[in-house]
Amino acid sequence: MKTVKVPGMLWHGNEPAEIFFPDRWEVEVLEPPGFGKPALNAEGMARAFENPIGVPDLRELAGSAKEVAIVFDDMTRPTPVKVVLPFILEALREAGIPDSNVRFIPALGMHGAMNNIDFRKKLGDEVVERFPVYNHNPYENCDYLGESPSGVPVYINREFMYCDLRIGVGCITPHVHVGFGGGGKIVLPGISGVRTIKAFHRDVALRGPETMGLGKTENNVMYAEIAEVTRMSGLAVKVDALINARGEITDLFVGDHLEEYRAGVEAAREHYGTRPAPGKDIVVTNAYAKCSEMAICMLMSMMSANFSRGVIVLLVNSPEGQVCHYLIRSFGKEYGGEYYMRMGPPPEGLKIIVCSRYPDKTMCDLFAPAECVAVARAWEETLALLEEEFPGEASVAVIPDGTMQYFL
Repeated sequence: MKTVKVPGMLWHGNEPAEIFFPDRWEVEVLEPPGFGKPALNAEGMARAFENPIGVPDLRELAGSAKEVAIVFDDMTRPTPVKVVLPFILEALREAGIPDSNVRFIPALGMHGAMNNIDFRKKLGDEVVERFPVYNHNPYENCDYLGESPSGVPVYINREFMYCDLRIGVGCITPHVHVGFGGGGKIVLPGISGVRTIKAFHRDVALRGPETMGLGKTENNVMYAEIAEVTRMSGLAVKVDALINARGEITDLFVGDHLEEYRAGVEAAREHYGTRPAPGKDIVVTNAYAKCSEMAICMLMSMMSANFSRGVIVLLVNSPEGQVCHYLIRSFGKEYGGEYYMRMGPPPEGLKIIVCSRYPDKTMCDLFAPAECVAVARAWEETLALLEEEFPGEASVAVIPDGTMQYFL
């Protein structure tokens, strides 16, 4: 048997899993160069904060501030926020800002709320017990800032706008709409109101759908809107990380939300960029960093599969299940959020298997009806299904994390 290790269970022990294939199959692992990069040490992180891009040092910014909001990405993103917080909190302490004037807000957009366990995983026990953490509510408590230059009504989290120093912490990863996440996305849709988020995903997206896609940033209409809304929000400093296959920070960018993002994306293109291998009989795509958004894996899977007779396998071990998304997930047998689309069966000749220890009946609602997907609880069961389809030779592509890669 040929054995391949894939990362797994990021927020639940972070232990890799082994999958194996018959020797008669040709197996190719499609891994980007950044996945094997070592973690950035404390000295490297300190240098990023000491040399911010396009803004003064955080200590200087904090010197004239009274109230501070720190916005961080939620559990659908792999950023180990607690690793960079000591550098931020030390700068605030040196500037004389008391703990009582600092608060944390998760950038949920229209995802479901985080709980105490989530907060502790993201921020660390000490931060959760030392500072208030307020969930973002897109339906209430958002200040109206007027319209963006393109006419989008801009509503932003009220607690964030109350503060005079606004900081964001997240990561840069490939993204289906804006090319790469990170930068001002922590604000839009992260802490925006429902009217803003809906206009962003509908009206803005319709202006230039051809400009959008994994890795596509040139003249991207959605990121152009993010830049304007983030400017209106007054975000002072953004911290963005690149992540390896262990969920560790390998590169850190600190500064103005446009300038640090530009530098981060330049590095991210090579870090996450993957050489394509189309036409494979079997495509095994692992969901690791964004395991609660496994539908993302279908993008690279479909680009790699043999449509005339192929099998796509999604590996997803997410104990918490798939993210609650009030805009696009199903909320009934025949309906869902305002932008929910009931999906039809996969193309004829293409089969889908989901291998998961934690399956549920709605987990595939963003890409296929439940009855069109085979579900296996273990790799041995999955392999048995694959061997039924390919008793002889087969070409196989393994994508170590289909939620954090893109094809060059």
